[in-house]
Amino acid sequence: MLKVVVCVSGGGTNLQAILDAVSAGKITNTEIAAVISNNPGAKALERAKNAGVEGICMSPKTYESRAAFNKAFTEKLTELNPDLIVLAGFLVRIPEETVHLFSNRIVNIHPSLIPSFCGVGYYGLTVHEKALERGVKVTGATVHFVNEGMDEGPIIAQKAVAVEDGDTPEVLQRRVMEQAEWILLPQAIDDIANGRIRVVDNHVCRASRD
Repeated sequence: MLKVVVCVSGGGTNLQAILDAVSAGKITNTEIAAVISNNPGAKALERAKNAGVEGICMSPKTYESRAAFNKAFTEKLTELNPDLIVLAGFLVRIPEETVHLFSNRIVNIHPSLIPSFCGVGYYGLTVHEKALERGVKVTGATVHFVNEGMDEGPIIAQKAVAVEDGDTPEVLQRRVMEQAEWILLPQAIDDIANGRIRVVDNHVCRASRD
């Protein structure tokens, strides 16, 4: 049974997609053990409560320094001892010590086709604003393992989404969620839970689905 902790900052739509997929049997051999948010007002914490999952709020703003937060955050994850940490719209940079401690056990969902529109400053609606400004015809989402870099870890899966005439950042964001993010992330968790994905020499190795 894969023990998962989900980290999320906002509304938690990807979290809900994960919870729904577990309930529907689309994600198997998996337990969502806890949800961590840096935002006490995050709807994600409400979603966790409604699902009977422990919700934990840890904000860097409540600590005397970023180093103090990093230490507390790493200690909390060590205490929870998850097999997998899922970053589902978590707007806090993961401390290097956490990345090292949970090497190849942290995954992130990013709302673009990496390496496009990713890295420092590219999160949330900004990603879709930049895609529209650039005039791309295709965007999408990426699930990847997390390393010390920003959106640089080995890619697990990507899904393309068409950009349509008249799209606003908000409309495009919703389409990417519905057509890519909410599909890719549950699939990746299920693949990891059932041993179909592993990392070897910084490359993702995948076994075929039955």
